[in-house]
Amino acid sequence: MDALILRFDAPLMSFGGVRVDQHNVSERFPGLSLFAGLLSNALGWHHRDGDRIGHLQERLVVASRWDILGEAIVDYHTVDLGQPKMREAGWTTRGKPEHRDGGPDARFGTHQRYRHYWANGVLTSALLLAPADDSPTLEALESALRRPARPLFLGRKTCLPGAPILLGRRSGTDVLSILKSVPRATCAHRPAPPAMAARWPADLGQAREEQIRPIHDQRDWHNQWHAGSRQVAEGLITETPSCT
Repeated sequence: MDALILRFDAPLMSFGGVRVDQHNVSERFPGLSLFAGLLSNALGWHHRDGDRIGHLQERLVVASRWDILGEAIVDYHTVDLGQPKMREAGWTTRGKPEHRDGGPDARFGTHQRYRHYWANGVLTSALLLAPADDSPTLEALESALRRPARPLFLGRKTCLPGAPILLGRRSGTDVLSILKSVPRATCAHRPAPPAMAARWPADLGQAREEQIRPIHDQRDWHNQWHAGSRQVAEGLITETPSCT
């Protein structure tokens, strides 16, 4: 089977988790909804295309690892929603400007926000489609990532990639073995341990019971809310040496 190899290399990344009060937390690994949104954005799809985005999400099979583990940071800031609009409308993935006009309602006022990020990390993922012959194909996704219809970001619009996301394609027996065969990203200023933190589908059968956990990383794209759960495995892996 063939898989696309993606590499997230950015000053900041955020993999949206379950929000608690004013805390916009980040999961340790990107979820299926993030990959579905990233690929749909590259293809030029819109939020109104919820049915086909959802079908793409259902077909995704992904394994990810931290080549260089990012540092967990929290960005604290405030916003006064009662103030009149102070700046020009901003760009959005919906393809039209967006802004808030503010208002006198008592519910407005100064709000606190805590946004969680991974800083200065490098994450590599292997991504394949099942079934492989539906639309869009792996070839269509590869072409879209090479020349995306819109700017891409890693979780939030402020998280811009510092390098091209697409590394290329690889073949293997399953998505985890493909990921292990990809050479690890290195950084001379940040020595890394020999094993890498990783997540892969639990149904591959390559995990101990204590490595399996439930996650909630899917989105109902038609109704625009998060829904659905699945089992994944998380543990340490090493890259598979190439034959010479």
